[in-house]
Amino acid sequence: MNSTLSVLWRRWWLVPVLVIVTGGSGAVNLGERGDFHPGSALAGGIAAVVLAVLSAAVLFLIDRWPAAVVANGLLVGVYFAVGGNNGPIFFTVVAAAFLVATRRRFRAWWPLVLGSGVLVWAGLLVRGLRWDEFDVGMWQSIGVGALVSAAASIATAVRTRDEARVIDRQRAATEEQLRMAQDLHDGVGHGLAVIAMQAGVALHVLEKDPAAVREALEAIRGTSRESLDALRSELSQLTGDAAPRAPRRGLAELSTLVERVQAAGPTVRVNDTAGDLPDDVDAAAYALVQESLTNVLRHADASTVSVALERSGDALEVSISDDGRGGVVHDEGMGLRGMRERVTALGGTFEAGPTDQGFRVHAVLPVGA
Repeated sequence: MNSTLSVLWRRWWLVPVLVIVTGGSGAVNLGERGDFHPGSALAGGIAAVVLAVLSAAVLFLIDRWPAAVVANGLLVGVYFAVGGNNGPIFFTVVAAAFLVATRRRFRAWWPLVLGSGVLVWAGLLVRGLRWDEFDVGMWQSIGVGALVSAAASIATAVRTRDEARVIDRQRAATEEQLRMAQDLHDGVGHGLAVIAMQAGVALHVLEKDPAAVREALEAIRGTSRESLDALRSELSQLTGDAAPRAPRRGLAELSTLVERVQAAGPTVRVNDTAGDLPDDVDAAAYALVQESLTNVLRHADASTVSVALERSGDALEVSISDDGRGGVVHDEGMGLRGMRERVTALGGTFEAGPTDQGFRVHAVLPVGA
């Protein structure tokens, strides 16, 4: 019952079509001039009206059963074969083609529409043989064929547009999910790496240097709060809860990032001549440095890290190198892949790999004039 009401609501325009076909077919077959064909009689006229009404009623089934297009063609063909007069019944054939083309791809609908057309033309042929109306039938066939082709073409264009919109929405949703995953990886992953290193420092000096332990614990507390805020913000986007979006971090916070990493062990040397940057480039450069330093804490066991941000004309060169364990990158993880995607999305170049003395990440970001 609910599905039937849904079809009626979505295809409300079929109701006027049913009314017009019913009234128009009754007028042309039962009116004073209804006996268009010499052999037609009252019974034949009534039969023609019934067939016309059924051909319009079948239109409501096409959304669920596309084969109903052929049933429509059969009813229309029989309508003409029993001597039905020309009238609004032709609109049912056009409407059937439009309906099936909006719901099915070309490979699925064209055999059905072709089969329906053959049945309609067969009915016109039978009427022509019985009442010698080949001229009228020929022009009706050409006109209906043109209208059916136009209706199917319009429906195909509408369906293609709607499918493109759905694909665009799905792509946008996927990109947003990937962005959230990348932000979680960058923010929370970095925080956990710092916390792990600080915890290791605290355990190492637990009995020797209480002041250093306190400093490490304070750093853990601050980093964990930031990571929890970032996690809460991103999860709120997934659940739909109202929560402030975590602000996009930029190079203005580079000094805080460096202090946090240095507190966990390695010495970080920075050469920053970037100056003012567009927001997207600024955020990407910060993300590159953050992820690179996170990887140093996790994997490199480095004592020194060099960070260079050098502006040269319309480009910003970002380079992060360390003196730790370089190794060979066989498979880029989410971190390196995320950095590469950030850079290429801005039209820049990215490379990362081991060096003679450690590991190096290098990117060139276009800044613009």
